[in-house]
Order: sequence, then C-alpha cells, then structure tokens
Amino acid sequence: MPEFKQNYFQRKTKPRGPRFNHRINSPEVQVITSDGENLGILNLQDAISRAKDQGLDLIEISPNARPPVCKIMDMGKFKYDQQKKANKAKKKQRKIELKEIKLRPVTEVHDYTFKIKNAQKFLSKGDKVKFTIRFKGREMQHSNLGNDLMEKIKQDMQSIGKVELQPRLDGKQMIMVIQPL
Repeated sequence: MPEFKQNYFQRKTKPRGPRFNHRINSPEVQVITSDGENLGILNLQDAISRAKDQGLDLIEISPNARPPVCKIMDMGKFKYDQQKKANKAKKKQRKIELKEIKLRPVTEVHDYTFKIKNAQKFLSKGDKVKFTIRFKGREMQHSNLGNDLMEKIKQDMQSIGKVELQPRLDGKQMIMVIQPL
C-alpha cells in the first residue's frame, strides 16, 4: 500500500495577506525602511538580512510594481493595522433593506395616508420600499383600481423617491418598488 502524507486529505489553502521574507518571489526588490526612507533596489537576500538585523520582516507592499516594493516592518503590526482598516470600512457600510407595504385596491383614505407616511419614513432612512396591492376574488376583474392606486402612490412619493420597478401584475398581486433619491 502506498504511504500517504498526514495532510494528504486536507485542502491546500492559499496564504492570505501579502508575501513576506522568503515567500517573495522576485530576485530584486525596492526597499523602504520602517522610517519611510527609500533604500532603492536591493537584492532580495540583502533586503531580508537588513530586515532581520533590525528584528523585523520584509513585507511586499506593492507586488505588481516592477520591481516589487517591499517595506521593512513587523508582520504582526502590519496585519493588525490591516484588520483595523477593514473593521473601520465595514462600520461605515450601510445595508439597504427592502421594506414592504401591503395594500388592497379598496384601502380607505386614512389607512392609505398612514401607510404613505411610513413609506416616506423608510425612504428618508435610505431603505427601498416595495408596494404590494393584493387582489381577492372578483377584484381581479378590476385591476384598473390597482393601477390608479399605484399612480397615486407614484405621485405622493415623487418628492422623496423614484420608481425602480414599474407597477406590474404578478398573479393575484401588483408590485412596485421605489428607491430613495
């Protein structure tokens, strides 16, 4: 029976993050010190030995440049700073939600105004609003009532949002999506 390595069945993972020290695969690199001073183009082994003399690592900052740009700094500190930047960027992201407002073709005026106010509140927060008009029984024969209601909604929402998805009949319901301006 053939002998297998212990990690034979494990999936090989690509190393994450930038290449550093002996993983850099270019014979010459442009070196920047930890102070920001440019040392110029050096042989890879010389650059690594300079970094080791200071007790630091040689990290590839710009791999696509010719020759690649490397900086002498601590790898742990570099990874920590990158993680901080990623977390800060993630905090600033805003996830847009889709809020749904359901109506009937025979919705009364007071209920309609209440739902329109809610929709305007959602749009002002930056969320999209999906209007759904559900038809029951014989109401399907009067789909023009739904069209009229959707037109009224469009005009009431014109100041705060624009129509992303035009009103369309989908089975027993009519759907329209409005996004904030």
